[in-house]
Amino acid sequence: MSPRRAAALGAGDRTLRDHLIATAERMIAERGTAGLTVRAIAREAGVADGVLYNHFADKEELLAHALWAHAESVMRPLGPLPEPGDGTVEENLRAYVAYGLALHHGLLPALTGLVGRPAVLARFAALSDGGGTWNERLASYLRGERDLGRLAPDARVEAAASMIVGACHEPVLSLLFQGQGLAHRVPPEAVDDLVAAVLNGLAPR
Repeated sequence: MSPRRAAALGAGDRTLRDHLIATAERMIAERGTAGLTVRAIAREAGVADGVLYNHFADKEELLAHALWAHAESVMRPLGPLPEPGDGTVEENLRAYVAYGLALHHGLLPALTGLVGRPAVLARFAALSDGGGTWNERLASYLRGERDLGRLAPDARVEAAASMIVGACHEPVLSLLFQGQGLAHRVPPEAVDDLVAAVLNGLAPR
């Protein structure tokens, strides 16, 4: 191992590939993805520009892995989502909404810089472990509650899931479009209002 590589990796057993992903992930968390270049990542990692191509097919592959690492760091403290039949539907929906808001709060600023980079987003989606996205798990949860009879048998759960997803996107996107920071989160009463509106249309009568 060269002295330069040893200096870049620091202590521990982390490989150079892992080091590059961790460096890019940290830069995404701090600065977002807009304008993120191979040269900037290499300099931050303490390696020559061409080293990245020894470990990744292209910049898009590195960014996809870094974005996935960032998503995992956002999701890790959020905890598990409730399953159909747990607790009450109201409590569970509140948990799904709170999770969705926190997820979008952490991810959307990074994703906005990749809107014109479908190759990165496609590779990012392919890194999923098969557990389903939050959107998919929300729709699956609502279907499960409908099957258990805790929602109306004709409840339009896909429409309700879409409404919740949109409601979690909107406050974060509004702040980003206005050029404002994300220091202010959605107040708890807004979560309660959304849950009440959803249940009003889905609850058994």
